[in-house]
Amino acid sequence: MEANPKIPQHVTIIMDGNGRWAKSRGHERLVGHKEGAESVRACLELAVELKIKYLSLFAFSTENWGRPEQEIQGLWSLLLEYINKETPYMLENHVRFMVAGNVEQLPEYLRIAIRDVTEATAASDGTTLVLMLNYSGKWDIVQAANRFAQENPGRQMSWEDMDSYLATSGIPDPDLLIRTSGEERISNYMLWQTAYTEFYFTDILWPDFRKPEFRCALEAYSKRERRFGKL
Repeated sequence: MEANPKIPQHVTIIMDGNGRWAKSRGHERLVGHKEGAESVRACLELAVELKIKYLSLFAFSTENWGRPEQEIQGLWSLLLEYINKETPYMLENHVRFMVAGNVEQLPEYLRIAIRDVTEATAASDGTTLVLMLNYSGKWDIVQAANRFAQENPGRQMSWEDMDSYLATSGIPDPDLLIRTSGEERISNYMLWQTAYTEFYFTDILWPDFRKPEFRCALEAYSKRERRFGKL
């Protein structure tokens, strides 16, 4: 069946505003992250419903290691909880799970959980959920260039080579990038892959970004004309 051109094949989201959401309610930042996990579930459900092929989420950047250790460890615990809780849903709804980023720096128990759910959903042919963990755009380009140079001494890199060595290899470039919380920048995220991505910025904080807000972003995308540098 031919894809609907008004439905993006790949939506990526910079999930911003968990801390501000929690602070405005007098809670610790981790409460905002926990509520943000509910937004992940809501957006994944809509992606499955609309048959969006890829939903990628900027979950933890390489710069986030500068946050307090307690918050980082809390994030890992929440991620483990999310994986364990959502695996049955992913299996039932044919969701394939992937992680892109420098996974080797993550705690071992989390790497094991990621490996297990990745293997369990590898044959799923519905929406692919990609968590960008310990990821940044500059890191991705540098690691791709270094690996290419090591494996192809003396050969110049092409655009196609870069695509194949990035952490997102095999994943199409995003059609739509959504950033919540009112910030209008991409914060070192998918610098190569978003060359012709459509951007959508909203003031809504991530824990409040649910299906109606996701639909608004998709509707805005459907009204845009993409030229990719051509007339």
